[in-house]
Amino acid sequence: MVLGRQQTDASVQDPRGPQWTGSRSVDWCPPLVLNLAMALQHVLVQCSLLVLTVGMLQCRLQWTVAQRGQHLASLLFSSALATLLHICTGSCLPLMQAPSLEMLVPALVLLSAKTGNEEDCRGQYSETERCDAQGTAERELQGMVVVAGLLQVCVGVCGLGGVCLRRCGPLVLAPLLCVLGLSIYREAALLCSDHWGFAALAVFLMVILSQHLRSVSFSALPDFAQFPFYSMLSVLLPVLIVWGVCVLLEFSGHLQLHTLSDLLPDPGVQNETAPRLLNDTHTHTVLSSGPSLKHSGTLPWISLPHTGVWRPLLSGRATAAGVAAALGSCCSSMAVYCLSSRFLGAPQPPAHACNRGLLSEGLATLTSALLGSTLGVASSTANVCTLELSQCGSRRTVQLAAILGLLLGLSPRLTVLLSSIPLVIYGAILCVTYAVATATGVTYFQYGHMDSGRNIFNIGFTTFMALVLPRWFRLQPDVLSIGQSSADVFLLSVLTSPMLLIFLMAFLLENSVSGSLAERGLTRVEGKRGETVLVLSDGRQNHGERDATYEPPYVVRRLLAMPYLRVVPFYAWGSIARLRGVIPRAVQTERGTHQELSVVLTLPDHPSLPHPYSLQVHSVLSPPNGSQCNSSRCSILGSKELS
Repeated sequence: MVLGRQQTDASVQDPRGPQWTGSRSVDWCPPLVLNLAMALQHVLVQCSLLVLTVGMLQCRLQWTVAQRGQHLASLLFSSALATLLHICTGSCLPLMQAPSLEMLVPALVLLSAKTGNEEDCRGQYSETERCDAQGTAERELQGMVVVAGLLQVCVGVCGLGGVCLRRCGPLVLAPLLCVLGLSIYREAALLCSDHWGFAALAVFLMVILSQHLRSVSFSALPDFAQFPFYSMLSVLLPVLIVWGVCVLLEFSGHLQLHTLSDLLPDPGVQNETAPRLLNDTHTHTVLSSGPSLKHSGTLPWISLPHTGVWRPLLSGRATAAGVAAALGSCCSSMAVYCLSSRFLGAPQPPAHACNRGLLSEGLATLTSALLGSTLGVASSTANVCTLELSQCGSRRTVQLAAILGLLLGLSPRLTVLLSSIPLVIYGAILCVTYAVATATGVTYFQYGHMDSGRNIFNIGFTTFMALVLPRWFRLQPDVLSIGQSSADVFLLSVLTSPMLLIFLMAFLLENSVSGSLAERGLTRVEGKRGETVLVLSDGRQNHGERDATYEPPYVVRRLLAMPYLRVVPFYAWGSIARLRGVIPRAVQTERGTHQELSVVLTLPDHPSLPHPYSLQVHSVLSPPNGSQCNSSRCSILGSKELS
């Protein structure tokens, strides 16, 4: 059950009650030890996406252990830096940033178009030429990241993200979040296929701790506040338990796990669901944790988080892949913003918060490109679902997790240690967290009229096609060929991205097919300026004043409160209720035999408002004593400060 803001404040004031189930307040500060444990939990969840994306690229680019460690450290550092940037200047939601899966799809399409069939090219190139080809592929990936970051910055500055989000009703968000959770089922199943027994054990422990024991609160020390530690650490504890069991069984010789390269399907097999489990120890690594630690001695303890290569190649194919990557990443980020607000019990993200969030993610993606990374960053779905599992959405925890990520990113050897966790654990994390995203999308169906034929068709068609089209085009990539390599890369990237497809189809059908407001799950309210706006029928919208969840820190507000930023869409925040020093003016006029008192409340320029506001109140009064006025002149009666 989603807690309201008043219930949240009460729970923070009295955390010793037996019914206390955590705090969804973004301003709550947990105890130091608990905060550190939850921050480490966020880092481990973030590493599940990090290991998956880097492992997929490593299999294509044939990185060595040292190169893999450098890329892991660079992506972890840039993700942590992006998290701090997003919390301070972005949407201000407690969101962790991680390598974007929506950028991984265009990256793999670009590499496939670049390298072609490896079997056909074997033996035709020398080792030097092959290294040059690998360097060119990395440069094209960096060019893709640069283009994606620039486009995200443009979308945030122009305000396109906020405009689109305001037109996204429940019947757009519902299939969007459902596909967001279902889009990674193949990768999660691939990681769990290493050992389904330990994957089931990890999932079982997460379910028991987060659901069955969520109301069990106890104190870790005498005279210490009681907290539901089981639910708050429902991801960290299973990870440590299963990891410890796997390490003991591996060193005793009773367990044999595999790396991601062993689990990936054979490129020569058309059926991508068939795993390639090779036991040849001369050509492939067998253990998932041993080799990484064994060869990590060549990695330094402390090093700058740079891969050593930064010469982005802005080719036509890289530009096309970058455009598709930026569009998919923006769609995913907007879905994550709505998902986070749902967990926190806050209103839907306003337009200015969405624009600032996309802008900060674009700047973070450019920073990732400067560090030599081959992928950009975006808001992590797995981490935001961890907020729901732990029942804690504190900004302090996410900030501390970002600081830990910065420290770990400076040490490639420690980063490899985190990536040495068995793949089954990361697969279990992805299964549980993305299942929460899918279930949250289902909850949006309650606001629409689900017996309507319009809604049934729109939801079924968009969800089905968003899952079928990417699957078919992955199996038959040669079907889509129009002769231009850049156009082929763009179309194939769009048609194999589930998030981009579901957003485009759901958005177009929802806003083009006629339907009543009740069918669409919307309600009509009066905005601040007297205009009519459409909002979700969830009772959480607050148009009288802006929600403090999306307000940047005071220092950032003062820095952004500059005159020339007034026209920028991501500039506006604040609320009318917090204004002080507003001076009303009373103007007296005469019309015929009576007088009309017009009180004009003029709000001066203020960094909390996007535009000046004014309010007029008319009253028919008798002429005051001593007033001198006629139809052609008026006088100011007085002024006072508006409290």
